[in-house]
Amino acid sequence: MGKRRGQPIHGWIAIDKPEGLSSAAVVARVRRFLDAAKAGHAGTLDPLATGIIPIALGEATKTVSFAMDGHKTYEFTAVWGVATDTDDREGKTTTTSDVRPTREAILAALPRFVGEIDQVPPIYSAIKVDGERAYALARGGENFELKSRKINVYSFDLISENESETTFFRVHCGKGTYIRSLVRDLAQALGTVGHIGTLRRTACGVFNESAAISLDKWEALGHSPDALAYLRPVRTVLDDIPALALTPQEAHRLRHGQSIALFPLAQRNPQAKLTQGMPVQAVLGETLVALAEVGNGILLSSRVMAYE
Repeated sequence: MGKRRGQPIHGWIAIDKPEGLSSAAVVARVRRFLDAAKAGHAGTLDPLATGIIPIALGEATKTVSFAMDGHKTYEFTAVWGVATDTDDREGKTTTTSDVRPTREAILAALPRFVGEIDQVPPIYSAIKVDGERAYALARGGENFELKSRKINVYSFDLISENESETTFFRVHCGKGTYIRSLVRDLAQALGTVGHIGTLRRTACGVFNESAAISLDKWEALGHSPDALAYLRPVRTVLDDIPALALTPQEAHRLRHGQSIALFPLAQRNPQAKLTQGMPVQAVLGETLVALAEVGNGILLSSRVMAYE
């Protein structure tokens, strides 16, 4: 029998990512620091970006999709007059313009970028094109086009300006939104070009700055209870999903891939308006037993938690 690698640590940690590290590098450092058996993240941040990156450990990795569905908030600077191939300050200049948008022009244009809008992702992105990452194709000099897709922008606010060269914004948006593309498209709407100067994510789903800790500060705590105090339960990202209380016998059945009758669950959980196909949390006390789905008179597990 093979030796188990790493410790069975389960839950979420919100790390305030420093500039210069990739999301994968942050996950690797957290996993190595805790000697955790399994780790992942919810929502990639570019190396130049700072801010909130939720790290899933152990069985929390089975809930990553729910975290990625959460709303996000970004604060960033748009640099006017220079376009780059990556749509951020790390790219090569491709186009310049002498046009600098006025505050009035910016405010007049912003409503066009709020609501459900079409957006073409940057060519330097992790989207796959015929099985290859777009950024790999771009670096290889390949010519290709990315299709536009629907995104949701809930608010787009001008915060401040630095003369006419840069403008500071805050955006509250849904999943799949590329801030680099927003700046690129806003600049074009204003008759100029532009790119991202600085970028910070201040919230990602239920995780925000008040609950996060910088990577260096967290590692400085060492292997102490203070470090593990930042570990939040697996269920943290499931607040919007109804929870159904199980009996020990029902929990046993779900853990072994068996369905359980829905009627007694509905009687014990009258606040949960159960409809066929809806996802639920199946819990025993405060412990998540499984992510489950309501069937025709039964409850079926879709992802069973294994905490050992």
